[in-house]
Amino acid sequence: MQGRIPPSRRRFLSTVAGTSAAVAATSLFAGSKIVAQQVEQSPQNRRVLRSVKWGMIQAGDSVLDKFQLCKELGYDGMELISPTKISATEILAASETTGLPVHGLVDMKHWEVRLSSPDPKKRENGRQILEQAIRDAKSFGGDSVLLVPGKVTGEEETHDHVWNRSIAEIRKSIPLAARQGVRILIENVWNGFCEMPDQLKDYVDEIGSPWVGVYFDIGNARKFAPSEQWIQTLGSRIVKLDIKDWSKKDGFCKIGDGDVDWKAVKAALMETGFSGWSTAEVNGGDRDRLADIAQRMERVLG
Repeated sequence: MQGRIPPSRRRFLSTVAGTSAAVAATSLFAGSKIVAQQVEQSPQNRRVLRSVKWGMIQAGDSVLDKFQLCKELGYDGMELISPTKISATEILAASETTGLPVHGLVDMKHWEVRLSSPDPKKRENGRQILEQAIRDAKSFGGDSVLLVPGKVTGEEETHDHVWNRSIAEIRKSIPLAARQGVRILIENVWNGFCEMPDQLKDYVDEIGSPWVGVYFDIGNARKFAPSEQWIQTLGSRIVKLDIKDWSKKDGFCKIGDGDVDWKAVKAALMETGFSGWSTAEVNGGDRDRLADIAQRMERVLG
């Protein structure tokens, strides 16, 4: 496959990227007053902090109502989206009132306007959308943007195309990410791309920047290999976690009811030294549903 690098070079980049990423993450974490306060005040000083995707919150009439609800249910923070019609002023006010930080945003256009598109103009537009998401994350007090780098669709958008085209666009966005203090985090999804842990590791290492890491989706990974195996392979490249479950019998299911070996996942996270944000990505709902999700997250990861 094009875009692959020699094993010796990969090992070198892995060491550099892992060390640099840890330094960058420490710097970013220490620079966020709200996040630092939240970690200090969270129950049992959790190693894994809990949040939900903004669209999952189907209760509360205002931004503040939604923040307050999540606070009452024991969540540690929020993850929002870009683009959004919600103003930074409103978000920051709700965050300050409740003490819940916005830890990051999701680039909501990455499927539609792909960095892997065969059309150069669409790739450029996708990069511009990503860069606006980086600015939005900064304005909301977050430190990451979740990105799906492309999709394998056929002869004009092969695995190699996704690899090379997306890396070219992401590299153009790294200087802005560094200036804003916002990391670009690649999510593993069912897009035909990097569906084994070694591939995703090599992809991130080829980009070779501490401002690019992995937003590891535990449930998405289980279809292709045990989730704990992904964690062991990706190691310190994992910056944040998406929490869901999956089974061969039922597909996506409630957290804790699928084929994910959560005990092994937790052990792998401990072994790699993971400490940071996890975000549920499941069907949302009202207060009762969100409370059940919080309890399930606590049960599987503690």
